[in-house]
Amino acid sequence: MIVLNGGSSSGKSGIVRCLQAVLPGAWLAFGVDSVDAAMPASLRGEGGLEIGADGTVTVGPDYRRLSDAWARGVAAMVRAGAHVVLDEVFLDGADAQKRWQQALDGLDVLWVGVRCDPDTAAGRETARGDRVPGMARGQAESVHVGVRYDIEVDSAGAESMACARLIAERYARPARAGAPERARSGPGRDA
Repeated sequence: MIVLNGGSSSGKSGIVRCLQAVLPGAWLAFGVDSVDAAMPASLRGEGGLEIGADGTVTVGPDYRRLSDAWARGVAAMVRAGAHVVLDEVFLDGADAQKRWQQALDGLDVLWVGVRCDPDTAAGRETARGDRVPGMARGQAESVHVGVRYDIEVDSAGAESMACARLIAERYARPARAGAPERARSGPGRDA
């Protein structure tokens, strides 16, 4: 399993599509948008998933409970033999990673940080037109606070395919001690 964490409009979705193309075998792609689309309308807004006018996101207890159950379901698919690449936004940084670590306990997981400078992420957010302005800038750094990665990529400084290839190379070899690796090459505009 590969877990990508990064803020809104950081380029995770493009990297996931590229990973599906370069990784050996068939990989399922899931993410924060998958679970959000499955949530009932009653959990959008107060007490559920609240998105403020400035792009801040607050997760209520009922939404969190279903989201945690979904994470355990993703883990069950991996335990059943599926390869999964996950596109996530750790809104509460290290605490979100801990919840995923609990769900994925005992599984082989590659933790990937997808970095993107706030200005580039905000520009992508504007170009997309489907996000509340301010979300990308607000999440660009906060989602990484306290999170530990096996590898980090910079989607503002590398194309999605270049990031995917580095992640695939890292996935193919055993873990090494030391600092996370970072992908940086050429201007990246894939979102």
